[in-house]
Amino acid sequence: MAAEIPSLDIEIYIEKIGIDDSEELALFSCGNEVLDDFFHREILVCAKYHYVSAYCAREVSDGKIVAIFTLANDAVVLDNAEDKEDFIQESSAKIQDEYLSVFQLQTSFPAINIGHLGVRVDKQGKRIGEQVLDFILTTFASFDMTGCQFITVDSLNNSRTNKFYTRNHFLYQTQTDMHKPTRRMYLPIELYRV
Repeated sequence: MAAEIPSLDIEIYIEKIGIDDSEELALFSCGNEVLDDFFHREILVCAKYHYVSAYCAREVSDGKIVAIFTLANDAVVLDNAEDKEDFIQESSAKIQDEYLSVFQLQTSFPAINIGHLGVRVDKQGKRIGEQVLDFILTTFASFDMTGCQFITVDSLNNSRTNKFYTRNHFLYQTQTDMHKPTRRMYLPIELYRV
């Protein structure tokens, strides 16, 4: 899954991370200790055992990694009636009438999860994160490889990260995680289907 994505700020391409990237991964920093530790110590073994698929965004001009992200299969599962009602109401506006009655009866909704997303510290604020999201959305909206209705993320619960995802049209799945380390968010892929 390699694709070139144009940008006004930085031109990138996306590719899978492999064992050959070990040295560069060890030097990578997004400025978040937990994410950096995952990228340095765990990402390769997690990818090897199919816990996640690991990708990087490289700058076209020099081939260096400017962002790292992982993807994994997921589902939106709603634990309480109030959350499900809000979710159905928010999502139904984006669902075609012919499918709406089936959608409203679902108990879980297939998704792809962005498990980790970090942009190199010196490249933050240059729209690389948005390009990564565009790549993920385009890939799962365009290629009919598996059932997938939503992109999910467990956003680090800080104002900068939450604003990034809400600015990119993600919605909060629940309000019960407001004071937890991460906030569960989702984005309907249907908005991006071609």
